[in-house]
Amino acid sequence: MSDLNTAMIEKYRSNFLKEVEANVEEGEWVKMCMQCGVCSGSCPLGKHWDHPPQEIFMMIRANKREEVLSTDSMWMCTSCYNCIARCPRGLPITHIMHGLAVYSKRLGLIQKKQPTAEFSQIFWDNLMKKGRVNELKLGLSMYFKDGFGQGVKNAMANQKLGQNMMKAKRMNAMEFFGGHSVKDLSGFQNMVKKAQEIEEGNLKDAK
Repeated sequence: MSDLNTAMIEKYRSNFLKEVEANVEEGEWVKMCMQCGVCSGSCPLGKHWDHPPQEIFMMIRANKREEVLSTDSMWMCTSCYNCIARCPRGLPITHIMHGLAVYSKRLGLIQKKQPTAEFSQIFWDNLMKKGRVNELKLGLSMYFKDGFGQGVKNAMANQKLGQNMMKAKRMNAMEFFGGHSVKDLSGFQNMVKKAQEIEEGNLKDAK
């Protein structure tokens, strides 16, 4: 268990709801959930969740910290915003789900080989190199993340998609040589670094 996770458990040992309110984006809204289930019924991936949103909120209030932060349910959210649009109390459910996912990652509690978490990291690493996403390298990184053999199979299965992207000019010759960079790459990277420092500072203040 990480030192950060241990510190969080000590600080919020008897009240996981307070921990969520202090460390998760818009977590203070969790206590407003009235368990109507509209969010779960509105979610296009609802049947694939181990714990739908209103159940996650109930588990938070029941102090089931380990179960909530170790589930991959939060990573199932596709940001369609159906839940927010239909929630009778207007809870920012999508934001809370993403906030829980980010928080569980900070604490090192996400499951290994969690697909959405893997994609998020690959996407982020790709973005930070040039300040914009190189679709070709992003695709190749995803295809080959499980080894060369599986990567070839993935590439062959999606060759038509690649051809269509070329036709639509979503990929071009420049992609093969690294692609374009933003005009002020160092400025972009410094801005992101500063934002991360602020975020880490806020997290330490909450400990």
